[in-house]
Amino acid sequence: MDKKAGAQISKKAFLQSALILMLLMILAGVLTRVIPTGAYDRIAVEGRTVIVPDSYQTIDTANYPVWRWFTAPVEVLWGPDALVVITIIVFILLVSGAFAVLDKSGILKAALAKIVKRFGKRKYLLLLVVSFFFMLLGAFFGLFEEIVPLVPLMIALSYSLGWDALVGLGMSILATNMGFSAAITNPFTIGVAQKLAGLPLFSGGLLRIPVFIAVYIVLAWFLVSYAKKIDRNPEASLIYKEDQADRNRYATLDLDAMAASGGKLGRAALFFAGFVALIIVVLVGSPFVPFLSEYALPLVGILFFGGGLAAGFVSGAKSKLIGKALLEGITGMAPGIPLLLMAASVKHIVTSGLVMDTILHSAAGTLQAASPLTAVLIIYGLALVIELFIGSAGAKAVLMMPILLPLADLVGVTRQLTVTAYCFGDGFSNLAYPTNPVLLITLGLAAVSYGKWIRWTAKLWLVVLPLTILFLWLGTLIGFGPF
Repeated sequence: MDKKAGAQISKKAFLQSALILMLLMILAGVLTRVIPTGAYDRIAVEGRTVIVPDSYQTIDTANYPVWRWFTAPVEVLWGPDALVVITIIVFILLVSGAFAVLDKSGILKAALAKIVKRFGKRKYLLLLVVSFFFMLLGAFFGLFEEIVPLVPLMIALSYSLGWDALVGLGMSILATNMGFSAAITNPFTIGVAQKLAGLPLFSGGLLRIPVFIAVYIVLAWFLVSYAKKIDRNPEASLIYKEDQADRNRYATLDLDAMAASGGKLGRAALFFAGFVALIIVVLVGSPFVPFLSEYALPLVGILFFGGGLAAGFVSGAKSKLIGKALLEGITGMAPGIPLLLMAASVKHIVTSGLVMDTILHSAAGTLQAASPLTAVLIIYGLALVIELFIGSAGAKAVLMMPILLPLADLVGVTRQLTVTAYCFGDGFSNLAYPTNPVLLITLGLAAVSYGKWIRWTAKLWLVVLPLTILFLWLGTLIGFGPF
């Protein structure tokens, strides 16, 4: 039977994710009934909406209706986050369709074969270099969801090297997330938060660079040790059974023939490489060019789609095959749309039920009575909790910094360390919560269940968490500043 092209969300992964998200929606709804409603005043500062720290007051309002807990995924489509959600959905479908064309036309297999042949037995070096590259993209440029188009390529590369989809996810989106969290100049976390704190922009390299290096070493150990385990025994893969269908697609590569292939497939691969170069230009330029920053995600989606479609024709593939591949790619990822809407609805329920500000206010009250080290750990924890409801790093910074900074000043925590704790909490939780759209997308691309993902990454989080706490403790000792 002909295998479907592109990424396909498995029924099991879909049902598991939908169940978890439904429980989170119900939990969010329950919070609107048990937590008092309240709100902070907000003012506009340089085009941003900022909370006034001492303005919280309770509000008497009717209970948020239970039936709206379950209509929230639909309400999201005309709520304040509608444009972002719709953009992500269109992006996913475009990328999935293009990847399916690259897959079915043979372009992807030819490109991967050349890479595998070139590195020969140095595949662990390739793993280290690729993961370091993706970490740099996150650490310096704040890239995260923009990396999604490259994830299927890395999964396919992992298969070709004899590993599983988890290694592919690890050297791409997980590495990017590690860099995003252990950031050096991430404009979406450090840049926004430092600007709100009045700190010199992108200052603090004295601590940030060692954090980045330490996290990379931990990630490298984690990925290499797991990859070696699979090399010793392929059945040791956590997703061995689930992975076989996709793995077999790349297991039959004739590396010598593919690596030496020229003609139309070679030209198609080079043609698509040109579009990849344009995508990298958009990604690198987006933090610095306002237009690119605002439209980076749709631009990347359009470039990937256009490049994949055109490369399919350059490869000599028939129109019928290309059309079939597009349909298979789009329908394969379509089940991800309701999952994304359910994930976005968790925040929608909490904010519509007017309890989000109450949660922030309660956390701020706890912070006031804390020691400097305890306070910075509470900031870290608060960012971890708020990530469950608000995925955008910039939005969280604008929401939390005006409250946290005055409190940090009172308890003797430097503003630089407050920003660092916030960045840790915002970043490292991105790939742990099922409400994060990027996690849902990438797990769908790899046909990995959320439970297997958490089981696999648990060892990494158990090392990263105390490591980051150690650096925060060092920051309190040295008075990490300038202030």
